[in-house]
Amino acid sequence: MTTVRLNSTDNAVSFDTDALVVGVHSSPDGPVPAPGAEGLDDALGGRLAATLGAMGVKGKAGEIAKVPTFGALSAPLLVVAGLGDAPEGDHDPEVLRRAAGAATRALAGTARAAVALPAADAGRTGAVALGALLGAYSFDRYRTGDAPTAPVGELTVLSRAEDAQAAVDRAVTVAESVSLVRDLVNTPPSDLWPARFAEIAQETGSQAGLSVEVLDEKELKEAGFGGIVAVGQGSANPPRLVRLAYRHPEATKRVAFVGKGITFDSGGLSLKPTASMDWMKSDMGGAGAVFGALVAIARLGLKVNAVGYLCLAENMPSGTAQRPSDVFTSYAGKTVEVLDTDAEGRLVLIDGIARAAEDEPDVIVDVATLTGAQIVALGWRTAGVMANDDALRETVVEVAGEQGEAAWGMPLPEELRKGLDSPVADIANLHPERFGGMLTAAIFLREFVPAGVSWAHIDMAGPAFNKGEPHGYTPKGGTGAITRTLVGIAERYAG
Repeated sequence: MTTVRLNSTDNAVSFDTDALVVGVHSSPDGPVPAPGAEGLDDALGGRLAATLGAMGVKGKAGEIAKVPTFGALSAPLLVVAGLGDAPEGDHDPEVLRRAAGAATRALAGTARAAVALPAADAGRTGAVALGALLGAYSFDRYRTGDAPTAPVGELTVLSRAEDAQAAVDRAVTVAESVSLVRDLVNTPPSDLWPARFAEIAQETGSQAGLSVEVLDEKELKEAGFGGIVAVGQGSANPPRLVRLAYRHPEATKRVAFVGKGITFDSGGLSLKPTASMDWMKSDMGGAGAVFGALVAIARLGLKVNAVGYLCLAENMPSGTAQRPSDVFTSYAGKTVEVLDTDAEGRLVLIDGIARAAEDEPDVIVDVATLTGAQIVALGWRTAGVMANDDALRETVVEVAGEQGEAAWGMPLPEELRKGLDSPVADIANLHPERFGGMLTAAIFLREFVPAGVSWAHIDMAGPAFNKGEPHGYTPKGGTGAITRTLVGIAERYAG
């Protein structure tokens, strides 16, 4: 991974590096330097604005331009990142994250780069560092020969803000966890089946200071985890349930996170169309986010107790697979009629939620690539948040926004519950109508949350995997979505 350090110099002009990143704002008269870039125009003989204008640079957010300095600066290359209109107050941290990420993506292969974006305080310095690190991510495990997209080797964030080092250190820890999740999501299912995921969680989690417990298929069956067993019974790779736990001696609150971990989703006997299957290696993104968040929480030493459950299974068709119309008994004791084996994520989650409730947490948050309906309703970049507690739902949305992860609060209309009635079991896993699918999936989950337990559900089917072009600090493929939000929730509950 790219290394990062902090430097408190206020002289970017003479800073020794291979590439210098600065920001510009858009204005009616063309791009204007942002804080951190004021002295560059003088060093370049007053030609920076004219040069950028001739290149067609407007200073719009997301815009990147490379300008050779011809010896006028210590850095031979100047990278200009658009920040949009100048704000009336301080810069939005997410604008800085995206600009830093876009710049480091554009500098792939560069040995050293310095980032002099506006960093007026520690929080914005951390935002610049995090965005730059996330933008420098690459996944080259399966490439032969030299990696064509080698990231920046060393990053230096230029900031004189007070307490900036602590913010940069946090950014490094969070970026490492997000990169871990991205790696897992990008790994092909031939190399990431449930038992292998559990092994990685055991090894990495233990190194981070987490206690790790793994239940195999026999233990799951004996303990009554009917949903996880049912989903995984059609695969040659049996299911697992991983419990990760972090304790702080001074903590007064406990949070519990539950992640959907379908390492590959064929749809089971309710087989998906081919076009909907090729990116289903990402269907374990929820468990990945929970895993990454727990690792970060432990490494940050947050004053909170946290548990995470990874509900791991591979959903495959075979002679042993569950069938539409099968009925199983969940860990909570309720029976479920399976009308569609492709609505499997909710079946593993209900076991994880019920088990998490036994830890008596102050809050349970589950995260899953749960429904295509989320993408229909909110698009590829915005997660849906539903809850049995309005205040908790708004808190999750607010924290997600602070972390730069788009999320939108959604309702749980009571009239949709009747559609989940089953003539033979306590509840069916699918509503007969296709409309409101994201909401009915959450309503199904809510049925397995014990009374009095505050619970929120994050559906991130779209945000977990970027099928389009890279943007900001987001690469193509696995994004590591919601990892930062879960860390932020833990920080909210930390004493």
